[in-house]
Amino acid sequence: MAISQEKKNEIMKQFARHEGDTGSAEVQIAVLTADINELNNHMKAHKKDFHSQRGLMKKIGHRRNLLAYLRKSDVQRYRELIKALGLRR
Repeated sequence: MAISQEKKNEIMKQFARHEGDTGSAEVQIAVLTADINELNNHMKAHKKDFHSQRGLMKKIGHRRNLLAYLRKSDVQRYRELIKALGLRR
């Protein structure tokens, strides 16, 4: 259910702020968003999988906290990121 390492590396390259960046808020949010999208697809097929549902809720909460941090620290980076990921319609 987790995203593959190749896909994760592509996301890291796309959202990295500098070469070798794997831990910035943008990268973490982008990877969590990909994980959340995969889990959403899984939950559509397996509605009673409550263990995966709990993991999904934890990932959503973590992403929410990272987005709040990014919004407080740098609004411009926050706006660019949510536009690129298609969040906050």
